[in-house]
Amino acid sequence: MSGMETFVHVVETGSFSGAARLLHVGQPSISKTIAQLEQRLGVHLLHRTTRGLVPTEAGQRFYERARVAIDEVNQAESAARGSDAGLSGRLRVSATVTFSRLCLIPALKPFLAQHPQLDIDFVLDDRNIDLLENGIDVALRVGDLPDSGMTARRIGRARRMVVATPAYLAAAGEPQEPKQLESTECIVYDTRGGGPLWQFQHPSGAQQRVTISGRIRATAAEGIRAAVLADLGLAIVSEWVIQPDLKQARVKQVLADWRLPDVDLWAVFPAGRRASAKARAFVGFVEQHLESAWQADAGNVQ
Repeated sequence: MSGMETFVHVVETGSFSGAARLLHVGQPSISKTIAQLEQRLGVHLLHRTTRGLVPTEAGQRFYERARVAIDEVNQAESAARGSDAGLSGRLRVSATVTFSRLCLIPALKPFLAQHPQLDIDFVLDDRNIDLLENGIDVALRVGDLPDSGMTARRIGRARRMVVATPAYLAAAGEPQEPKQLESTECIVYDTRGGGPLWQFQHPSGAQQRVTISGRIRATAAEGIRAAVLADLGLAIVSEWVIQPDLKQARVKQVLADWRLPDVDLWAVFPAGRRASAKARAFVGFVEQHLESAWQADAGNVQ
């Protein structure tokens, strides 16, 4: 393991001990390798903060180029071994918690079987984290994207819908038009792509703009789903978040004749870095899986 690769692991794990666990060596070996690398380069690459070890300005520049170099070496080795050898190394993926738990991680087995030398680190957070700072190869982000210099590609689209449990609807009544949501207990997804203000569209052309409110607000979709299943109110969610519960009749869709804006899934790559073969292959797999799952669900509905 070269000093460059060791340094990349230290940056991505945020500590010598984390890199040591990944590389199956002792922490003193990691510390010594980084010290030798800094001595050879003549610059300090890391400094310690309350969050752990983070790269200095020189370290960040070195890290970004080192990641590109390592990815290119891995791709060259894969090409030399032939396409049947599969991908290798480590892939770091940022994604939202509930989407990963329900739609992504359970579907990974064939992808991992196809690439037995590939390891995947999932960094799960409903918030948008800094991709370069966290050593992310690709992020899967749900909803509208902020303006940025990052490269992004839409790889999926899902319906939004209003849902509640049968028990809650039996007790509180079922709304017949969107405006009734303003006087109903709702659970608010308090993050980008959510919020209290929604525009509903009816096939007749009618529109209703509503502002929902309630005693529960959450910044993660997992919290919204848990609150709905606990009979605490109605919520506006994507079918990615709620599809398993709909299939098993744990929740019911209401206002089905009214359309909400669809929600998009984006593959986002760090700015200034060419997407690696690993990241491209993973994104292609996710895109194909979502398309297959959508077709299967559509067939079941028919």
